[in-house]
Amino acid sequence: MRRWIAQFEASVRAQILRELCHVFQHTYLSREKAVAFLSDVIKTKKLAGDDIKAFWTNANLLDVQLAGNSQSDVVSLFGEVLKNEVGIKLGDTGNGNDVFIYLDDGMFTGNRIRRDLEAWIKAAPSPAILHVVVFVTHTGTYYARGELSKAIRASGKTIELHWWRLLELEDRKSETDQSDVLRPIALPSDPLVEAYVENMRYKPHLRNPGGVGKAQLFSSDPARQLLETEFLKAGAKIRADSPYLGDSQRPLGHMSLETLGFGSLFVTYRNCPNNAPLALWAGDPWYPLFPRTTNRAAAVERLFKRGTSPWG
Repeated sequence: MRRWIAQFEASVRAQILRELCHVFQHTYLSREKAVAFLSDVIKTKKLAGDDIKAFWTNANLLDVQLAGNSQSDVVSLFGEVLKNEVGIKLGDTGNGNDVFIYLDDGMFTGNRIRRDLEAWIKAAPSPAILHVVVFVTHTGTYYARGELSKAIRASGKTIELHWWRLLELEDRKSETDQSDVLRPIALPSDPLVEAYVENMRYKPHLRNPGGVGKAQLFSSDPARQLLETEFLKAGAKIRADSPYLGDSQRPLGHMSLETLGFGSLFVTYRNCPNNAPLALWAGDPWYPLFPRTTNRAAAVERLFKRGTSPWG
């Protein structure tokens, strides 16, 4: 923590730490919170009905993620909770052929989950019921959800789709002033930020001051503005210093569209999403607060777990 915060100007360090402590009370997902949510999911009658054991014995837990380890990690944790709550192991599930569960830690743009499930739909049975269970969703996933519904219709299959989440955060451009992600109200007078913006084809979409978002994650708008300004400056510096970041790794977090970045402050006990500001997770030469496991590293790890060498 000390090494990370020392990378910021001395005059703002205490304020940054104070506000992050406040925000992470809402957005940091500990293992204990994850277990509590999964326990609620397993026992809810709206999902499992009256005979919970029979439901989970028949349900199929998907492991279809095309990139990363988040799904396999969440499924593993789910297995622990399932054994404690219902008395059955992961190996005891999957005896039916009509109910499927897709587990993951979060939906940011939603495109990763969409791609995973579009591939699954091609081989899915019909009729089927698909439950997508994540810890956090962002409202901007409406496009990916719509595309997924189109893929189901195009397949000609009958697949009933349900969504379950612990927390929903606002990130739509149309709701910028009520957003729960970092959206600066102005561009700081900083040469690296100015250089980054100068290379953008369109001017950044800025937030009007005065709000702390729908979920009220921030202690105040001035405290929010401090994070937005300092993380934007740090992100621009990281981009200028690092030769390894692609164009979509923007100062305030991964985003395919040309913006200042996604700006999410959701972090879990197992990893930090790349949709969070670079200042939280980027490495060499920056020192990260939350060292991040990349999808590429996760892919290699999974190959070795399966007993396959990535080099043939």
